[in-house]
Amino acid sequence: MEELTLAQKLAVWVLPILFAITLHEVAHGWVAWLLGDDTAKRFGRLSLNPIYHIDLIGTVAVPLIMLLLGGFIFGWAKPVPVDYGRLRHPKRDMALVALAGPGSNLCMALGWALLARLGIWLEMAYVSVPLIYMGAAGIFFNLVLMVLNLLPVPPLDGGRVLVGVLP
Repeated sequence: MEELTLAQKLAVWVLPILFAITLHEVAHGWVAWLLGDDTAKRFGRLSLNPIYHIDLIGTVAVPLIMLLLGGFIFGWAKPVPVDYGRLRHPKRDMALVALAGPGSNLCMALGWALLARLGIWLEMAYVSVPLIYMGAAGIFFNLVLMVLNLLPVPPLDGGRVLVGVLP
């Protein structure tokens, strides 16, 4: 496969990135809601609409500047509000809420892998090549997001897991 132009890369990357950040944040809020905290629900942040999860600086400006400068693209979404004091078992549940985001990224990476596999199976270039590229981008972005978020450094999810499991 040939190298993609910047416009083609953006066309392939936008959907996987939007899914990755939106479902990651919604997973945090949804698990918090299941465990007793309705803060995200009250603020309307359990929505699958990516607009509610986009941070103008972290999701738009920083990644765009880094893309134009040719460096590694980095960004972040607007964090879903969680009141850990409202959780039924705050210490344990903090870890579960934190694991929900990276867990959703793992599930999405598997879903994108299935999409890429479908592209390989179809053997129709006009359909399969975009599916393979988008599937590969979805796998990459979700696995990178999962691994980075699992680093045991507050305020990342891994740091919250560590705080939740340590005595």
